[in-house]
Amino acid sequence: MIDTRLITFLTVAKTKNYTKAGQILNLTQPAVSQQIKFLEEYYNVKLIKKRGKQIDLTQEGEILFKYAKELEILSRNLESKLKNKSSIVKKYNIGATMTIGEYVLPYILGEYRNIYKNIDIILNVNNTKIIIEKLLNREIDLALIEGCFDKSKFNYKKMKDDELVLAVSNKHYFSKKKEVELDEVLSGNLILREKGSGTREIFENKLVELGYNLEKINVYMEIGSINAIKSLVESNLGYTVISKEAIKREVNLGVINIVPIKDVKIIREFNFVYLNDGFMDFIDDFINFCYTRT
Repeated sequence: MIDTRLITFLTVAKTKNYTKAGQILNLTQPAVSQQIKFLEEYYNVKLIKKRGKQIDLTQEGEILFKYAKELEILSRNLESKLKNKSSIVKKYNIGATMTIGEYVLPYILGEYRNIYKNIDIILNVNNTKIIIEKLLNREIDLALIEGCFDKSKFNYKKMKDDELVLAVSNKHYFSKKKEVELDEVLSGNLILREKGSGTREIFENKLVELGYNLEKINVYMEIGSINAIKSLVESNLGYTVISKEAIKREVNLGVINIVPIKDVKIIREFNFVYLNDGFMDFIDDFINFCYTRT
């Protein structure tokens, strides 16, 4: 269990405000100040400097923040493992990027829960950048990622291949073509996911590979919701480059069409990503279960 004074310090460092830190921790401002003062006296260094109403960490404060954050992560990890060890119902946290979390995992999780009734899975869906941060902070036990990540920092296994395709309304004039030029796609009402999204990153990497300058690419709209993007495309208010998995239903209904981009094929991987110190029995079992369902 991490020392409460270190928790107070971490909260002050994150909020940069004594009052806000006190509200979060249910402490008075003088109590917060007293705990920071104790740490400064204990380590015989100045941890926090004030410039008017602004609070910043000193160099020594930055060092303490780094190690206190690691202690917080280790403490959370230890607590989770000990609780799971003695609990009848085991709880695990999975993080998934949006395409996987919304269109691939729900069916798999339903099947898994029906078989393993003593396991509760909490699913967190977000973009690649945030899911990777959560994995590094041990807030999740396993990540399912559709974008790029630093493979030197993690263990990973390929789940399956996925294709990014051009999705247009059945009313759009692209629908009447056998294929379209990439330049034509980039000069029109192209809707993309937000920065930090795996889909966006993979598409932009392909453009760079083909010699395009991203700064000169005009994106018509940036939207963080796949469902919102599909609604706009269906209403013929733009088109998008999106995972084939995400538009299966709309393609089957005939409201969205897939149109090939001439000489461009974008294949990416869905990956299981995890750390060495995780719940390896659960991770291995869950990965193997997913392989039987994909």
